[in-house]
Amino acid sequence: MLSIGYIRENKQKVVEAAKNKNREVDVDGILQFDDEKRTLIQSIQKLREERNATASEKNAERGKEIKKELKALEKQESEISKKLEGLLAVVPNVPLDEVPVGKDSSFNKEIKTWGTKPSFSFTPKSHEQLGKDLDILDLERGSKVSGFRGYFLKKELAQLHLGILMFAFQSLVKKGFTPITSPSVVKGFTLFGSAQFPWGEKEVYSLNDQDAYLAGTGEVAVTAYHAGETLEEKNLPEKFVTLSPCYRKEAGSYGKDTKGLYRVHEFWKVEQIVISTNDIEEAKKIHQELQLNSEELLQALEIPYRVLLMSTGDMGEPQILKYDTEAWMPSRASYGETMSNSIMGDFQMRRLKTKYRTKDGKTQYCFSLNNTALASPRILIPLLENHQQEDGSIKIPKALQPFVGFDKIEKTKV
Repeated sequence: MLSIGYIRENKQKVVEAAKNKNREVDVDGILQFDDEKRTLIQSIQKLREERNATASEKNAERGKEIKKELKALEKQESEISKKLEGLLAVVPNVPLDEVPVGKDSSFNKEIKTWGTKPSFSFTPKSHEQLGKDLDILDLERGSKVSGFRGYFLKKELAQLHLGILMFAFQSLVKKGFTPITSPSVVKGFTLFGSAQFPWGEKEVYSLNDQDAYLAGTGEVAVTAYHAGETLEEKNLPEKFVTLSPCYRKEAGSYGKDTKGLYRVHEFWKVEQIVISTNDIEEAKKIHQELQLNSEELLQALEIPYRVLLMSTGDMGEPQILKYDTEAWMPSRASYGETMSNSIMGDFQMRRLKTKYRTKDGKTQYCFSLNNTALASPRILIPLLENHQQEDGSIKIPKALQPFVGFDKIEKTKV
């Protein structure tokens, strides 16, 4: 959420930012409603002052008139406030100057690559074929039991799924991140706060219980952990690592990535979430730290990758700066997204009313950042495909072996 003051002082910048993020906003309507609200509040205040004076004078007749006038003005003010809040809720955040301007992913900028793409002396298999041949992945029965995009991970792949998540989780705990489990059943305000609502509402599963939804990322709950609170500057930044099940309808992806494990309705994710002070330079440093953490995980897994600086049209509504890290996936003959790393500024914290008290006693809204450390089963795609051997087996990277208990996946001998 952008403040009215910021929108007033940066009207054209806000309009351009929305345009660059492919969103329409009514800034003139926002400013008009705000002017009307201010006028109404002044009128209400004057009437309340007159009511107090009239009460001391024991003027009952005028008191009744004031009560009636107040009721009408307060109703108007409430209606105007709702309209204003509705318009403010769909104004996206303003990107930093270094963000490439462009309408879609073709404007993203590659800023780094790491690793050597494998050169196979044999015809490599896709993760679907490897999974079938090794009897560790069952998509057919997954669809039968769960529906479209359902899956079963079996045997070593089930162990690999759990092991790789714990590998990432423990790696971040060792770096000083506070481990936390987060609920996947959340209230609507958390989704509004993280800015999943209103833009991503079609991707969210709604439950039968009133005001209950399934979160598509641990960011939703953990970002709202301090909702409505005022923290102390000395305790910031707070760095969390959460491991949680995630659920997404993928309503906007029909016809895309329909095969395999790339785009599924339910998965698990290790997420880095940071609540920091309202300082963009500190936020940039933390952003680089989060990025390094994710890259170190991919390097330990011996998976080639690249890092993209996302353009305005491909970065989402709440972000002011976003990197995507994409792992090399041989079956796609291209890179595929495995991590996203974002600075949100105070956009989410305003929506969640999370502030901090500075050393000199003033209060400001916090900043928030988040980064996917690792999501599974998607990460299993590059892991299986990049480490496949000519005999059809899968070599397990050394860093992962202590978490799974084996160094290779090979076909069971009958």
